[in-house]
Amino acid sequence: MAKAQYHKNQRVFVKTVGTWSIVERVLPQWAKGLDEPIRIYYDVGLGRDFGADELQAEQTVNTQFDDGVSNWRIIRARNKWQSPEDASHHPHPGTYPVVVTGETDWGGWRVPGAEYDLSPQKIEAQARLITHGPKLYAFGTALLEAAKNEAEHLPDSILELARDVAKIIKSIDGQLEPAS
Repeated sequence: MAKAQYHKNQRVFVKTVGTWSIVERVLPQWAKGLDEPIRIYYDVGLGRDFGADELQAEQTVNTQFDDGVSNWRIIRARNKWQSPEDASHHPHPGTYPVVVTGETDWGGWRVPGAEYDLSPQKIEAQARLITHGPKLYAFGTALLEAAKNEAEHLPDSILELARDVAKIIKSIDGQLEPAS
């Protein structure tokens, strides 16, 4: 018995053709005496019907952070615009922070050298804040969950704090415009 893997108006990648298309019709193939279809084909407007194995669903991007156990970390990059002697007022002379957010050591956040030189302490603090962002996000979501479960037992000040955290998390998730 077959179950439909795609639905009408869903965007799919047609592997055998190498193009994206929209499922126009779901075409079940029925057999007499059975409650479910034996096969499902999909009309994607390309001249023939395709099986589920020839199609691939569009991947949705998860905008939420992971559970706080992430690979976000600070690495030190060599300061190419100043020698360590010229940057003796920096917290780590000769280097600047780069926050990497993946398995490799090249993606993430970095700051222009001139900006780092103006306020190295501020940039170092920003790097630490960004690095611990996923853990703070996990803490905030845990606080919200606890506040929802125990709302009747919490003081008003904690509930107000939970409302503020909810707004911040919605803003991070892209469900709310960031507040100024």
